[in-house]
Amino acid sequence: MAFHSYINISELHPSFSHPKVFGIVIAKTDVRSFPNRKNSEVERFTFGFTIRDSPDFFINVSAWGNQGYINSLADNFRIGDCVTVENPLVSSKDPEKDKFCPATPSHYRLLVVEPHSQVLLCTDTDTVDGLLPLMHLPAKDSVDFYSLGDIMANGQKLDGAVINILAAVKTISEPKQFTTSDGRRGQRMEVKLFDDSVSSFPLVCWDKESIQLLQTLIPREAVLFLADAKVSFDSFRGGMMATVNSRSVITVNPDSREASLLFSYAKQMSESGALDHDEADDPAVDSITDVYTVNQLKLKAKEQPDTFFGLTYSFISKLDLDSSVSKVIKTRCCKCKFQAAADMRSCSNQLCPGREQPFSGSTAFDLLVDVTDHTGTLQACSLRGAAAEQTLGCSTDEFIRLSDDQRTALKWKLLLERCKICLKILPSARRKSGIRTVILTCSLADPGEVKQHMSAVLQQL
Repeated sequence: MAFHSYINISELHPSFSHPKVFGIVIAKTDVRSFPNRKNSEVERFTFGFTIRDSPDFFINVSAWGNQGYINSLADNFRIGDCVTVENPLVSSKDPEKDKFCPATPSHYRLLVVEPHSQVLLCTDTDTVDGLLPLMHLPAKDSVDFYSLGDIMANGQKLDGAVINILAAVKTISEPKQFTTSDGRRGQRMEVKLFDDSVSSFPLVCWDKESIQLLQTLIPREAVLFLADAKVSFDSFRGGMMATVNSRSVITVNPDSREASLLFSYAKQMSESGALDHDEADDPAVDSITDVYTVNQLKLKAKEQPDTFFGLTYSFISKLDLDSSVSKVIKTRCCKCKFQAAADMRSCSNQLCPGREQPFSGSTAFDLLVDVTDHTGTLQACSLRGAAAEQTLGCSTDEFIRLSDDQRTALKWKLLLERCKICLKILPSARRKSGIRTVILTCSLADPGEVKQHMSAVLQQL
């Protein structure tokens, strides 16, 4: 690309004739329509996007035209693409119009109209490589943000506020489509966020562009800086939530010290399995009624990226109760759920939010078991805490007092016996199987239930 033929965003001025600008798209809205003021029977279509060409400058662009032109233009690029904008109208910001757009350091805005203007994908490799790092620079000061703990602490005082948020992605749900009463189609997607102060916090997206961006992320492996997200009190949940709006700019894995620390924390929390046992969003066990074979669970996990729950009538095929007590019972930090250090008086997590405070730990069963039926085996299923106590029928203190022979006898009460097992299945990019499995409840199966289940399985064959 011949850089001398393009104008930097910082140098734009309304007096320029036929300007050419290039940049990377850091935000984009969905296409909307409005009645034409001159002819109410004709609709005008529009969408907006924001481009950045340097760490310090970015600008909003509005495109207007008929349905065909605008839809074709909007479909041509996405957030994260590099584009060139040719012959836009450079105008001063309009306080009324720009209050619905991302805040930018530029004094101007660009207007793209047919047939005078063009927006083209940038194909010059060197230019693209130079612009891509800008995607990781937040649109606001990287240290000017609320933690999720700050939001929860302020509660309804922040209801309706537009703020910056730094948080990690915990889960991403499937988008849900809907039709409004006046026939318009829409979509909604919910993302659960977390940080070192809050284990689960809802973020809701209503527009296609932000949904498409967030769908590309891997849960627990992405940190977001949300510039100008709206927070509000959700009376249905009885708590705070955040919403992406037309002013919001989402920066994935931002280039900042705070984001790097949170990324490391999220990675360690994910690897420790601590996030798998967060029960804040789990349904009541009694409400989980879908029954699967092991193979059906594996197939559904491949087809569905979301966490899901189910029952299986299977055997416990591996249960190492007669190994050393330290492999059966573990102490974890109450702050970050990491395993305690060898001295049992400190946390092994270097990024623990309570590292400077006196150590507080909780001791519980912490087992990995295999679950098997005639279709296959789920390996290394996590059986912890209260679920393990209910399954084994004893507390950790009682288990410690058992002799080796008594532990072996307890093991064989469950091993290779048909059990009714309630499971939580979570996606995991780090495991070869692609899933993590958490046992919520496990008990010896009622023969009548087993017979009914096996009849249903035979009918499916």
